[in-house]
Amino acid sequence: MFSTSRLKSKLPHVGTTIFTKMSRLAEEQQAINLAQGFPEFHCSPELQKLADKYIRSGKNQYAPMAGVMSLREAISKKTWEASGHEYHPETEITITSGATEALYVAVSTIVHPGDEIIVFEPAYDSYVPAIELNGGVPVFVTLDPQYESVNWAAVASAITERTVAIMINTPHNPTGNVWTETDMRQLAALAEQHNLYVISDEVYEHIVFDGRRHISAASIPALAERTFLCGSFGKTFHTTGWKLGYCLAPAALTAEFRKIHQFLVFSVVTPFQFAVAEYLNEPAHYLTLSAFYQQKRDLFLNAIEGIGFISKPSQGTFFQNVSYENLSDENDVTLAERLTKEAKVASIPVSAFYANPAGYQTLRFCFAKSDETILSAAEKLRKVVW
Repeated sequence: MFSTSRLKSKLPHVGTTIFTKMSRLAEEQQAINLAQGFPEFHCSPELQKLADKYIRSGKNQYAPMAGVMSLREAISKKTWEASGHEYHPETEITITSGATEALYVAVSTIVHPGDEIIVFEPAYDSYVPAIELNGGVPVFVTLDPQYESVNWAAVASAITERTVAIMINTPHNPTGNVWTETDMRQLAALAEQHNLYVISDEVYEHIVFDGRRHISAASIPALAERTFLCGSFGKTFHTTGWKLGYCLAPAALTAEFRKIHQFLVFSVVTPFQFAVAEYLNEPAHYLTLSAFYQQKRDLFLNAIEGIGFISKPSQGTFFQNVSYENLSDENDVTLAERLTKEAKVASIPVSAFYANPAGYQTLRFCFAKSDETILSAAEKLRKVVW
């Protein structure tokens, strides 16, 4: 009989993610799921028709390894219009299986055993495993779940001779914070000074609120020359299940990136690439997204007003963090589970985004839901016995 005694886990501290656990609990309890970050609504009927068109027209075989050229050209045009930086479709744009693959391959491209990457926490859960699977060491700069600004002195002090990169996320999941141009220029200064790469997760680039502007790493020349910019159409077009992302990087970095990408997935679902390429011809399809989600955020905040939560309105993404420190002494995992069972509303405990949770009494709610769902969830939360 075969024995698994020789099996040594490469991620010994990793189990089932909190997102899977809370979604499973929500399903078991028949609770409203404001935990996992996916939109409740369908994608545009026009985009559905385009996908159908390209499936029926026979675009169902392998796409080019780097991605369908029409999509790479559309991304190049879109990025130029937003940031003023031009990425060459042939040599600097790669279509990936979601932003998660783009982030993983970017890490794999630059990290060798013992190399350090600075990670801002709370951090999305795929960052650290990607670093560790490649033999790297995550070095954390810890931020409050509702932080106002980055402590750049702390970032500078975290850099050592082994540091190869800084990993950033703006707009930021889970805090909803949007980095300013000052933040990006501070990052550029440190990256230049220490000759560092940057991996920039910008999947929520089109979801920013209250007149703010997303400042992309592409818009700062000193960053663009050293950055793997990772994006996705899943959050933008309500198509998270399509797993259609991309990585933008200078030609020399892209060449190395593609060496790994080709052996990880080779290519990405073909008809959806053609569909999104054509859909991008109309900028309103993504430029109206901020207003759409700001209405959802405001509805959620107004609906939970008076419960006793403390919150800073999210600046971007479709998540809202709330502190319950005035309501309960429970840790966030315990409370998230209790609310799912008693109030029938699932959320994510923010401690899941920290390597060493410091007792932050904060929950993350996803408001990418219908107005009816948002109002129903708020009403259920209002009835909780604290």
